[in-house]
Amino acid sequence: MWALPRFLFSYFPLGNAAGKPNDPASQELTLELALRLIEAAPAPRTTVQSPVRWSEDADWKLDYCNIERMTPEEIRAARAEFDAVKA
Repeated sequence: MWALPRFLFSYFPLGNAAGKPNDPASQELTLELALRLIEAAPAPRTTVQSPVRWSEDADWKLDYCNIERMTPEEIRAARAEFDAVKA
């Protein structure tokens, strides 16, 4: 029988599971929580939710990657940033 992994849930936008970008404190806490979970989980399928929040305001869920809520200038800037990273 396969034992399913333990799971640390961070309610962050996709691609940011290890903590907030450029925020070593949130990244260190996320790693610490994950290691504690591996060490202390009582059984497979144990899930723990991280206390770290992306933002105190839940509106980030509406704004994140929502092109309909961006101005044309913001869209152009995001596209230029994406192209620069891709290059």
